[in-house]
Amino acid sequence: MVATRHAEIVIIGGGAVGCSIAYHLAKLGKRDVVLLEKAQLTHGATWHAAGLVGQLRTKRNLTRLMQYSAELYGRLEAETGQAVDWHPVGSLRIASSPERWQEIRRTATIARSFGFELHLISAKEAQEKFPLMTTEGVVGAAWVPTDGYVDPYSLTQAYAKGARQGGVKIHENTRVLELTVAGRRVTEVVTDQGTWSADVVVNAAGLWAKEVGRLAGVAIAAGVVEHQYLVTEKSERVPAGLPTFRDPDKLFYLKGEPGALALGGWEPDTVPFGERGMPADFARQLLPSNFERFEQIAALTQERLPIFGELGVRSLINGPIPVSADGEPILGPAPELDNFFVACGFTAGIAGSGGGGRAIAQWIVEGDPGMDLWSFDVRRFGPQHAARAVLSARAVEAYGGYYLLHYPGEERHAARGLRRSPLYDTLKARGAVFGARFGWERPVWFAPPGVEAVDRPSFGRPNWFAQVGVEHCAVRERVALIDQSSFSKFEIKGPGALKALQGIAASDLDKPVGSTIYTQLLNAKGGIEADLTLSRIGEQAFYLVTGSAFGVRDRATVERHLPRDGSVSLYDVTNRYAVINLCGPLGRQVLAAVADEDVSNAAFPFSTCRRLTLGGASVRAVRIGYVGELGWELHIPVEYAAGVYDLLRAAGEPLGIADVGYRAIDTLRMEKGYLYWSSDITPDYTPFEAGLGFRVSFRKGDYLGRAALEKQKAEGVKRKLCTFILDAAVTFAGSEAIHHGGKVVGTTSSANWGHTVGKMIAFGYLPAALAGERHFEIEAYGERYPAERVEGPLYDPKNERLKA
Repeated sequence: MVATRHAEIVIIGGGAVGCSIAYHLAKLGKRDVVLLEKAQLTHGATWHAAGLVGQLRTKRNLTRLMQYSAELYGRLEAETGQAVDWHPVGSLRIASSPERWQEIRRTATIARSFGFELHLISAKEAQEKFPLMTTEGVVGAAWVPTDGYVDPYSLTQAYAKGARQGGVKIHENTRVLELTVAGRRVTEVVTDQGTWSADVVVNAAGLWAKEVGRLAGVAIAAGVVEHQYLVTEKSERVPAGLPTFRDPDKLFYLKGEPGALALGGWEPDTVPFGERGMPADFARQLLPSNFERFEQIAALTQERLPIFGELGVRSLINGPIPVSADGEPILGPAPELDNFFVACGFTAGIAGSGGGGRAIAQWIVEGDPGMDLWSFDVRRFGPQHAARAVLSARAVEAYGGYYLLHYPGEERHAARGLRRSPLYDTLKARGAVFGARFGWERPVWFAPPGVEAVDRPSFGRPNWFAQVGVEHCAVRERVALIDQSSFSKFEIKGPGALKALQGIAASDLDKPVGSTIYTQLLNAKGGIEADLTLSRIGEQAFYLVTGSAFGVRDRATVERHLPRDGSVSLYDVTNRYAVINLCGPLGRQVLAAVADEDVSNAAFPFSTCRRLTLGGASVRAVRIGYVGELGWELHIPVEYAAGVYDLLRAAGEPLGIADVGYRAIDTLRMEKGYLYWSSDITPDYTPFEAGLGFRVSFRKGDYLGRAALEKQKAEGVKRKLCTFILDAAVTFAGSEAIHHGGKVVGTTSSANWGHTVGKMIAFGYLPAALAGERHFEIEAYGERYPAERVEGPLYDPKNERLKA
């Protein structure tokens, strides 16, 4: 069908999120915007949402999104003339167990690190704010005075009115039938009311987001499940102006209605809806109420609110809501296409619509959402996460886990075993306890005989702490094997490959064939979009290795900067090669015993790669590492991996060779001062701020972000990543508040125990003016602990062991 109309930007979906995107695009000066809604605005999930707005999340930037939403709701009516029915009544989160109180105290610490207003109060103080509750079993509560609730319908209409005032056209009763894709672009949106051509297309289709994605050939891990909430009959005993109320130990949330209560919960046994496709004609409809399933929520509610058992039931509302494969929203540019944006999977869509809509609008107009949003990024998922069986199981788990206690290091359990290394069975027999990353089963630690091979996470030291220490020492003192087959691996080849990669990498990649370069890929602001290694395997050929979870994102980053004439190709070879990391001071003895070639330091220096023959296998060996010891990443054709493992294992037995998991890698890298992308370094931070200036080259030609880095180097950085050590046997997990001079001055980015140095180690950014100070305090679970800022890596600061 030939397009009869054109719009610069077409938004598909007229719920709160889609209308917010339209509103914010108009605020950014975009007038040629069209929003298409298949029924009426709010139809789908928005119209029956409860409308609670809770702002605090575990990450600073995610909290900033929610804070912006709350701030916007307070002024949107005055701006647009459309009532939004915003009630900033505050919120209570109750701790009905000591474990929950520990979690809430950690949350309070995180809030302080963000500068977010949250107060820890007693059970009695909570009851004063919410007189209907009983204090029995209540250890304490968190009070957030700026939270509240809003009417979802009115809010969406206010977005729409503001968008229209800015020139946006909204077409209701317009169903999208097809999306025409040419190359890497969606060129046409075909509807039952005609065809639109577009420069940019946004999928904000809510419950139908997966179906709309499929029209564009984009797999989206956005599922749908049933969610219920109950509205009581009115009673004079229900006071006006109640704050919103959450008792996660009892699985329920609540807001006040005029003379009544509206409460819902997150039961563990909800069911998916529309697994084989959402009904196209589903609009302002509900699902049959399930009182039997809601009974568990009702019983727990009555324990905390005795009045609930005395109030009649006006209605039990059962409606479908979006839930992604990990329970978080899905935002950003689809990696498969250059002009297709995704904004869906919002379980808390009302709370997130303001900030999420602004982020997508900025992403479209400015090429950047304004902050690092990796936790919400569409590129954190792969096609396997959108598969029906996987998505349904993950969505139900995420929904049911919404109010469960979540501990540092906790693993998900649904839809496990998707991808397995060729060493999986061998390592399992040797006591491996597996975690999951991007569908891969990866050994995180090894249980020796007599030790239960199961994770038992904790807010203190978990059950794996001692054994991880044993593995840590094996790497430091002897030699170890680590299965890192889950690395994302790509080959980039063709005339112009060097030039294309030089244009986005901070380091100079024009090194001799056989060189391995650790580098960052940058954005225009000099922020770190990726942290990876590139091995030059030919004059115009490179081998890229990055983290398991970052492959989709990093591939998209590279592909967007490759020549459009097809002269340079990128191949995903992740599944072609297994990876064994052979590391430790005795590693060369093991490798020399099985390799046909010379592996001396002179023949095979640090930061190089070459072919080795191990047994009958031709292996790409890369002398690089993330643990701070002599070592090689051995990239092995998968059919040879088990045999190579056996060879290495046999050669290392006399030397005390050990199997080691990913949790030991983290303790080892902390001692060495190695950074982790998504926590220590993100698009918000530059190499100079992160202490990676030694990886930045100004001796090569122009590249993305160079101008920003030159300016920053000339003017000096305003913040620096610093290392802290603590003698206290405390457990940190990142996002703890850093105090100095009676003020919060920073936030830890990551932390772990250093088993060699015998201290807790934390990284965190400080204002440059304080980066020379020595004495600080770091707060965890409401307690402050003395911390010393130290210079440089704690272990092998001269790299003598690494380059031995």
